Amino acid sequence: MRREGRVVRRVNDMVTPMVCPRIIAQPVAPRPRRWVAGVVSAALLAAATGMAGQPAYEHGISLLHELKYPADFEHFDYANPHAPKGGSVTLSTTWPIRNFSGAWGTGVANAAGVERTMDRLFVRSADEPSALYGLLVDGVALSADRKSLHIRLHEAARWHDGVPVTTTDLSFSYDVMGATSLAGEIYLRSWVESIEIVNEREFVIHHRDVFTHSNLLALSTFPMRPAHYYANRDPGKVTLEPPLVGGPYRIAEFDRNHVTYERVDDYWGRDLPVNRGRHNFGTIRYDVYRDATVAREAFRKGLLDVFWETDVRYWNTSYDVPALRTGRLLKDTRRVGKSIGQEQALTFNLNREIFRDPRVREALTLAFDFEWQNRVFHYGSQNRALSYFAGSSLAATGLPSDDEMALLAPHRDRIPERVFTEPFQLPVSVGQGRHRVALERARNLLADAGWTLVDGRLENAQGRPLTLEVATQNAWAKRLLLPYVESLATLGIEASLRLLDNVTAVRFKRERRFDMYFRGLDFLNPPMSQLRGYFGSANAEVGMGGNLAGIRDPVVDDLIDRAMRAPDMESAAVVCRALDRVLLWGFYHIPLNMPADERFLYWDKFGRADDSAAVFEYLEGGLARVIDSWWVKDIEPESPAHGAVRVMDRGRSPSD
Repeated sequence: MRREGRVVRRVNDMVTPMVCPRIIAQPVAPRPRRWVAGVVSAALLAAATGMAGQPAYEHGISLLHELKYPADFEHFDYANPHAPKGGSVTLSTTWPIRNFSGAWGTGVANAAGVERTMDRLFVRSADEPSALYGLLVDGVALSADRKSLHIRLHEAARWHDGVPVTTTDLSFSYDVMGATSLAGEIYLRSWVESIEIVNEREFVIHHRDVFTHSNLLALSTFPMRPAHYYANRDPGKVTLEPPLVGGPYRIAEFDRNHVTYERVDDYWGRDLPVNRGRHNFGTIRYDVYRDATVAREAFRKGLLDVFWETDVRYWNTSYDVPALRTGRLLKDTRRVGKSIGQEQALTFNLNREIFRDPRVREALTLAFDFEWQNRVFHYGSQNRALSYFAGSSLAATGLPSDDEMALLAPHRDRIPERVFTEPFQLPVSVGQGRHRVALERARNLLADAGWTLVDGRLENAQGRPLTLEVATQNAWAKRLLLPYVESLATLGIEASLRLLDNVTAVRFKRERRFDMYFRGLDFLNPPMSQLRGYFGSANAEVGMGGNLAGIRDPVVDDLIDRAMRAPDMESAAVVCRALDRVLLWGFYHIPLNMPADERFLYWDKFGRADDSAAVFEYLEGGLARVIDSWWVKDIEPESPAHGAVRVMDRGRSPSD
């Protein structure tokens, strides 16, 4: 049934992946409407009230801050709109090129292929913490109650075969994501109540509750697929046929060891402000290297153009070569604001009885000598993450502010008093020998918790020894964890280290069979979209979820809910700092290092605009947007560069 020219796609109206989706028509009752886009503000709300039912479409949206770029912006500041097009770049990937089925089907099974071949509804700007601008979309408006997001597709949007992108493709893609991607089911479908199709270009996403920053981010990663192409194809079926896509690149050639993407010269979105100055390479090739050592040697030999060095040992010792001294090879670092928190941490399994006492967890935290490990293993390059949001303005420092106190005071009887009276800090050693002060404090805490040293080992009142196992699935982590195991032995704890293969690691986490687990605990910036998954009580039993510790705390749940609903960045920061204090003084994890600057090397063949402010990019798989707006230097630009784009001097060219 149709009413007012609209149909509604209900979440549970699933279709088989073999055919185009059914459009289930439902009556839609008329209702008064008020619209707001961009930042929700009183001024916009007042202006939108009298718009006679028409959405006040805007070019972008942010729920946490004002948009940096106006409606008439020409390009992102970190891209050179006059960069030449052409040339090639060769990179490495650890992902094998298997097939083109599943939710992505774009060769390299991470954002490298998806970002470059599949247009998204929105693009997240890399120099703002929370701003989305239209790509396939030329208009977006959020209702005053923040429950309905109105979206208008760009009239010029086309697939590579010239067929227009319509809401039929949107409906089909939504169903395909639910049928072929568990992540899509969780990340998108869990909060979408319905999708209302208005016409070929306009649709409305109705939220089960209210839209948050995390929901908008999900839309920026939602891959669109052409419904007409899959009319007689199964998108979930294994195939070696590259699919029809609509992005700036298409797959040119591939085998099991490499894939090459070629630039689409007549790409419909080439001159959009969000794309101008980006996607400059004529071809992008990814060679598969399953071993980092082999990839590193391939780069040194010149088989790769850019290499991200994640091992500080090689960064400091393996590149003192003539090419570096003459400027043919360049090293650089880059501040990356996309990741904050604890790049590495040790997680306590709170289902274990010994870890239910926070004094035991604190004692084991004190026993880790971070400064010694940093000096011996990391050339002093790491900083300890004394916050769950280290590296951002969301990290708690000093004592709680008045605003934080207002949030924490109602829970005073349920959280440690130190949250209110002491700044969180951990003892700092000189990095030489054993940290005796910290170990003595740890021994006293264990004694207070009822553990007594008997013949060199800790025992409880029943005579049972304190034993634990530290698990990891990373072979390289053994050298970090073995010294910690030795420190625990000094306290009388019978500790051991277990290296898990990937299959066993999945079982250990699902069944909570570990005592302590070595893991990553960093977040996208801002992190509100991930808080519930990592710390919420509802996720304490999800075996493969982020809440590996099994945290169940109503105070944490309340603060998470407030953070996700924060109306602006300032309010979110206050709540996150309060949450940070509660988590830190709970000693649920042993915090290790915070995310470091990105380290990379490249051969001197590229031009670069000033991308120093582009710190919020979030491409996955180590394939950062650091090269997203680069270009090959020996190609003539399409027009003389001018304006606000500043080209950075990154080294000498071979002709210098």
